[in-house]
Amino acid sequence: MACLPLCVSGKVVRMDSKDTRRQATLGKAQEALQNGDFADSLRLAEDLLLVEAADAEALYVAAVAARYLEQLDAAEAYLARLHTASPEYGRAWQEAGHLARARGETEQAIVAYARATQFNPALDASWRAQANLLEETGRTAEAQASHSQASRIATLPRELIAATHHLHEGRLLRAEEFCRHYLRGEPKHVEGMRLLAQIGMRLGILDDAEFLLESAVAFEPDNIQLRLDYIDVLRKRQKFDKARKEAEALYKRDPANPLFQSNLAIESMQTGDYDRAFELFDAVLARIPGDPATLTSRGHALKTTGKQEKAVEDYRAAFGARPYHGDAYYALANLKTYRFTDGEIASMREQIERPGLVFKDRVHLSFALGKAYEDREEYQDSFRFYEQGNTLKRNQTRYNADLMSAELATQREWCTPDLFAKHEGSGDSTPDPIFILGLPRAGSTLLEQILASHSQVDGTLELPNILALAHRLRGRKAGESRYPEILRDLTDEQLTKFGRDFIETTRIHRRDAPFFIDKMPNNFRHIGLIHLILPNARVIDARRDPMDCCFSGFKQLFAEGQEFTYGLTQIGRYYSDYVGLMEHWDEVLPGKVLRVQHEDILDDLEGQVRKMLDHCGLPFEQGCLDFHKTDRAVRTASSEQVRRPINRSGQGAWKPFAPWLDELKTALGDLA
Repeated sequence: MACLPLCVSGKVVRMDSKDTRRQATLGKAQEALQNGDFADSLRLAEDLLLVEAADAEALYVAAVAARYLEQLDAAEAYLARLHTASPEYGRAWQEAGHLARARGETEQAIVAYARATQFNPALDASWRAQANLLEETGRTAEAQASHSQASRIATLPRELIAATHHLHEGRLLRAEEFCRHYLRGEPKHVEGMRLLAQIGMRLGILDDAEFLLESAVAFEPDNIQLRLDYIDVLRKRQKFDKARKEAEALYKRDPANPLFQSNLAIESMQTGDYDRAFELFDAVLARIPGDPATLTSRGHALKTTGKQEKAVEDYRAAFGARPYHGDAYYALANLKTYRFTDGEIASMREQIERPGLVFKDRVHLSFALGKAYEDREEYQDSFRFYEQGNTLKRNQTRYNADLMSAELATQREWCTPDLFAKHEGSGDSTPDPIFILGLPRAGSTLLEQILASHSQVDGTLELPNILALAHRLRGRKAGESRYPEILRDLTDEQLTKFGRDFIETTRIHRRDAPFFIDKMPNNFRHIGLIHLILPNARVIDARRDPMDCCFSGFKQLFAEGQEFTYGLTQIGRYYSDYVGLMEHWDEVLPGKVLRVQHEDILDDLEGQVRKMLDHCGLPFEQGCLDFHKTDRAVRTASSEQVRRPINRSGQGAWKPFAPWLDELKTALGDLA
């Protein structure tokens, strides 16, 4: 049985005294609510709200207590604040259903209960209430479906129900604790395995999640939801061929099923078969015309293959069909070259004010509006929306700048000249990999495009292999990380095997060139590990002006990871820590890393290109200077920028925002 850690990044995050006091007060408020002392419960919840007005759990207790006290307008006001603070909190929507029902508003109650189960499928009270109201209104088929869901939940073990509540309310470690406790006694319970895998994916522990889902599928091969989850984790692990085979198997079961068509289209796109992807997307749209998700996915495929005008058509059609579909608006903003119309900006402003707008759409619209106003040089409004989007993401993530600083400091502590001398001659001697690393938005995609335009170099992806290996080396003991200290205990044979495994597992992303690029920016944390397992690999540090780099990261909404970018202090500290660690690598591995400054590329493209090619042991080719003419799929946010000749459009882009960036300058210190 795979075992997930009870900590994040090998660290235990401890509560301070303020958190302890809050938990004590919240516990008393919840106890008073359960005992029917609604007035005292409301008083305690209000005490918490004086400290933190957006405390979701306190707002929930206050709303419930107010409803029981028949203060229905007050209950509605608490819920409105709660929906704004935590729009995907399922219990809040369940309470909205109860409130609407108390007022005799049947249709509003049905909608609220449906939304509650959308955000937390284990809310049996919402399923039952929804079923009863649907029966009362004569919608018997829908009522039966809700009854079936309530019956399914009733059969689940209480530990798994509790774990599901914790999962959907953001308490991942508690969810894991409940789930693992149950699976110790029932190790082959498929729903428990699926739930633990979901928790693992939320925590980023993808290897365990894959193992759990692969095992569960073996136990119940006809369970469609299991197979869809398994495809999802394979995609996240960039095992695209395997994911496509699984999607093909589902598709063959029912080739006319739009869900199976859509999954196979996405997996075909990931494996580079864009013709098949477009064929399948078209098939879905023939059955479900105007489907926003499919239009957006097809738009992504069109953008990746350089068909920007058609991509724009699909994105605009997507939010034309669903005006609050934030993904499509942000996809346009993320082209970097699109300019929103007055009507589109007005529509986004209208949608972002919608009560109950889900978190994902609110975040996407915030970042898209930030870009829209930046293009209009309305910088105050632009910054306000960028800050709004970042605040939403920052509140959602578990990123801790202190823990990251400590983690990077351990690299300097353990990756010493003595360590590298001890293992000299170990590792796989293959010279194939070229690692381009640094911070996101530092120009790494441009460097990749330049080198991938060389006949002897394959461009691939931001490969997760080094990060996954580092994670495995951490060990599984809660509260402790064995990495990087464990590097001193590994044998030469183990290091060589790790290097060989990297070469083999990344082969799927390569074509026929002798060299290939891994562009995962976060690999800068693990240059010591890279050198030990692949001593002949080339490493290039993509460096950009600190203010430009950090502010560009702050403006970017990343698909996943890069949680340090969602706050000016956080990203400034991270940049500073990165510079410090790179100085360490220069000291202990002199000559290993070639630093390429983005501004130097702008000033002297040919000189910097020749320097990179020399570092990689490659002859000069004119194609590297004509990189913008190279026909290849580019999947990062810079895809459209690297298809144009070299330009300075992003240089100094932070300066109009200077009045609001003191926090960033302080975090960067002398670097600013």
